[in-house]
Amino acid sequence: MKTKIDKAIEYYTFKSEEILNFINSNDNLTVEQIIEKGEELSILESKITALEVAKVS
Repeated sequence: MKTKIDKAIEYYTFKSEEILNFINSNDNLTVEQIIEKGEELSILESKITALEVAKVS
């Protein structure tokens, strides 16, 4: 059975992949869009890392 931490990691991983797919599938992104998506991706990756550390502890 999945814990709440596992479910959160799965969700944030899905959202990260969604952002990466959006970036990789668009040829005409503006600088602002790239920066915005990069910031969102950075936040998600930090959350994933924190959750993985909490899971190990």
